[in-house]
Amino acid sequence: MKKKILLVISILFGLMFINSGLNIFLHYMPMPKDMPAGLVNLMTAFMQTGWLFPLLGVAELAGGLLFIFPKVRALGAVVIFPVMVGIVLTHIFNAPSGLPMALILLAINLWVIFENREKYMPMIK
Repeated sequence: MKKKILLVISILFGLMFINSGLNIFLHYMPMPKDMPAGLVNLMTAFMQTGWLFPLLGVAELAGGLLFIFPKVRALGAVVIFPVMVGIVLTHIFNAPSGLPMALILLAINLWVIFENREKYMPMIK
């Protein structure tokens, strides 16, 4: 039962990041009108770098795709982890209203990392 729950959650998690990564390149979801000023400034700075958003989009697409398939889910969890840390920190400092959802997503990511911990051991030894 646990494996089925993890599979469904992983597919939904992966699809969410694929959607987010595609949106960075295709701009099909509008930005909310009521974003906090600090978050607007942060996003403006990210866009002005020119390279950060495309890098984020590639990481989200690749991590989301890898997260869906059980054989490579451990790699997807590692690829998505730095993105999740950035999302959580952004919500802590700039948009606290989204923090509960960010923490849930971080918990899912950490659960997958924990479930695949034996795959990471060769890197640590």
